[in-house]
Amino acid sequence: MITSQNITAHEWIGLKVRITKSTDPTLRGLQGVVRDETMNTFTIEANGKFRQVQKQETVFLAELPTENVEVDGSHLRFRPEDRVKKGMRKW
Repeated sequence: MITSQNITAHEWIGLKVRITKSTDPTLRGLQGVVRDETMNTFTIEANGKFRQVQKQETVFLAELPTENVEVDGSHLRFRPEDRVKKGMRKW
């Protein structure tokens, strides 16, 4: 189960997110569902459109079943499969 303690080592595809801080002012407040992930980006589906968002210099508010968690995207800058494999050992 995804929690605030393991979110940086968990799968993000399918999570509802909102961008709370970004160097790109057009992205602030963007809400949607993470549809794809690379080492440096998330693809977020918002209002029927897909937006590619850099993880670096962006803060995401992830909606979990029991709470909302704010995560600095720089903590997620790994290939998704490597981040998930490492699990809690690295964090």
